[in-house]
Amino acid sequence: MGGHHHHPVDFSPANGSEERQARYQQVKKVTLVGLIVNAILAVGKISLGFVGQSQALVADGVHSMADLVSDVIVLVAAKEASKEADEEHPYGHGRIETVVEVLLGALLIIVAVGIMIDAGLRLFEPDRLLSPTWLALLAAFISIVANESLFHYTLGVSKKINSNLLKANAWHHRADAISSVIALVGIAGAMLGWGFLDAIAAIGVSLLVAKIGWDIGWRGLQELIDTALDPEKVEEIRAKILSVDGVKAVHSLRTRSMGGYALVDAHILVVNSKMSVSEGHQISECVMRRLHAEVDEVSDVIVHIDPEDDETERPSGHLRLRNEVEAHLEELFADNVFFAKRKGIVLHYLSGKVIVDINLPLDLLAEASVTEIKKSFELADRDADYIGQVDVHFN
Repeated sequence: MGGHHHHPVDFSPANGSEERQARYQQVKKVTLVGLIVNAILAVGKISLGFVGQSQALVADGVHSMADLVSDVIVLVAAKEASKEADEEHPYGHGRIETVVEVLLGALLIIVAVGIMIDAGLRLFEPDRLLSPTWLALLAAFISIVANESLFHYTLGVSKKINSNLLKANAWHHRADAISSVIALVGIAGAMLGWGFLDAIAAIGVSLLVAKIGWDIGWRGLQELIDTALDPEKVEEIRAKILSVDGVKAVHSLRTRSMGGYALVDAHILVVNSKMSVSEGHQISECVMRRLHAEVDEVSDVIVHIDPEDDETERPSGHLRLRNEVEAHLEELFADNVFFAKRKGIVLHYLSGKVIVDINLPLDLLAEASVTEIKKSFELADRDADYIGQVDVHFN
């Protein structure tokens, strides 16, 4: 009865390429808007930082530049990840998003460290400190407004299409806004006579950039090593499986994420250990449909049907298969006239034994009583220890 039913959502028409393409178009549109704004901000802040004599603003411009690079990478990753599953990538290309997140994180950390070192050196050489002008102040203010708007816009879309990549990008914009606030304070402070505040603000901005880099890279790494979904989400999935009629228990429930989607494997113990293969399959199909319909992230489900709890029962893996069992029964019942007239044999592998159901024609009851017939199928043979019992049915 056990068996895997593999149901990759990506091949089903309702959930397939159209949905992925629509998702990609959304990501593309949002990211392009962010890319254009970041390009203007990066060029503007870095050049005005030099002209307006503010290292904090230059650092902030580099932050926007990092965002610009990240936007480009997001676009490439989203395009790759939206491609159809193929022979080489049967699970689709979602992991490309993840790899890009790791690379992006590393890039941001490297940039941040460079600025920190430079600003730190300037603090020890006061004559190298810059004195910002109102031009730098204005640029920082415009940057705050632009980035905060981008943050709300991008986050909204990321929630709508459930994209971790877009969510990461939205928080880039928010971090950019915060870093512009720090730059603004540093510039204002320096203009009021505390020259060191601009360099300190530059270090502060860099720390922010590094923190974002770490968060994004770490989450990507967790996904690459197949970390499970949140415990609450796993419990939600467990509850949905248990709510299906015919399911008695769930064990070996495993989850992992891939891009914006989740993959689920589960062993399901059915209520009746002797149910037909087709009924077991029907229950597994129902589990898959319910998870797809009711848990947004789930894109791929593998269900293994168990007739008994193989965590507590003796497993039946060592038992012989039908050919051998039937051959052995032929030997054991060679002289049994009733066995010769059988209509069929059904085997159940339970608790480490084979239970044999023999179907006999009803008209045999004219030749002998039920008790006599059943008695003829009693086993005294030591070699047949692996056979739990032989049940006779008339139909």
